[in-house]
Amino acid sequence: MFPDLSYILHYFFGTQPDNAASIVKTFGLMLVIAILTAAWMLMKELRRKEEQGLLKPVKVKTIIGAPASPMDLLMNSLLGFFLGFKAVYAFFNFEAFKNDPADIILSTKGSWIAGIIGALIFGGMKYFEKRQEQLPKPEERDVSISPHERIGDLTILAAVGGIVGAKVFALLEDIDLLIAGERTMTDMVNSFFSGAGMAIYGGLIGGFLVCYFYLKKKKIAPIHVMDAVAPALMVAYGIGRLGCQFSGDGDWGIPNTSPKPGWMSFLPDWMWVQTYPNNVIDGGDSAHVLIENCTYRYCTELSPGVYPTSVWEFIAALVLGGILWKLRKRITIPGMLFAIYLFMNGFERFWIEKIRVNEDYIVPLIKVKSTQAEFIASIMMILGLLGALYVWRKSKGSGSVA
Repeated sequence: MFPDLSYILHYFFGTQPDNAASIVKTFGLMLVIAILTAAWMLMKELRRKEEQGLLKPVKVKTIIGAPASPMDLLMNSLLGFFLGFKAVYAFFNFEAFKNDPADIILSTKGSWIAGIIGALIFGGMKYFEKRQEQLPKPEERDVSISPHERIGDLTILAAVGGIVGAKVFALLEDIDLLIAGERTMTDMVNSFFSGAGMAIYGGLIGGFLVCYFYLKKKKIAPIHVMDAVAPALMVAYGIGRLGCQFSGDGDWGIPNTSPKPGWMSFLPDWMWVQTYPNNVIDGGDSAHVLIENCTYRYCTELSPGVYPTSVWEFIAALVLGGILWKLRKRITIPGMLFAIYLFMNGFERFWIEKIRVNEDYIVPLIKVKSTQAEFIASIMMILGLLGALYVWRKSKGSGSVA
């Protein structure tokens, strides 16, 4: 496994692990690749739907030549504060930052003095930038902005909303520990502002909600954007699972001691069972042993081996994403492609949960034992079926079915 870039370099070039390259964590790297891939795919689909006339430019009033507004100064000052607050602290605590960048970036740790200086610098830069562009008499103009030009905003909002949603849903998985008194509210808050603990479905839901309300505010039809992003979400999900696989973050299957089936004989053994050597959580709650002659940071592997569910999910997500990409031009009913995505995603996740290591809990009201992911996956399948029926009937009633 490759917890960070230093382990990748060690594998290919024999360099010593746990060096400065450890700053680049494999999971985070794959997450960035997943986001950029989704943004690229969404951009292509938004442009196509604009050419079809399904998405139209929206006129926005803008003032040319005006001085920096209080909001301009505030946003730039906040950015400067964050960069100074975190960067200087990370520099003087490089070893801790190298081992767990997310723990510092997502926590309240930082340098207040550097943050204030950064805020003043960035706020001042924006002030003088706007001052150079200022006109004696500012002009109000109507500017047309196409939906695909919002891709930068959508990407950032999806990332931020996704992180918050992933943290919230991860905490919800531990709510029973809080009720039982095994965790305190302080523990929960500290867990939220740390680099550990993220639930991928929480990220999907959080990112979706933030982007949905943004689209409504900008007067862009969410239904067409939802269809446009469906294949991208599926592919990005699979790439994200590669981050889990390469880092060995615990999203693996239950112990697998069965011999590899004959029909899989042409595949490498690691497609059937893996021990996840050098996994980032050092085994976690799974049975693990020390790796012989290992002298660096992550020195355990699982014993016995487990199902490599992350690999299987990656393959499944690429196949399903490919199907959605193929269907995108053939399905003309607005909302139908997104409904199919919901069902596909839920179906895949529901069944993989049967062999994944995950914590069960009792679902309120219906009193059924389930993992959080199984429960959400079930809801997604139901929403997918109901959504498909709804948009089909709606299109049939309007006479727009192709």
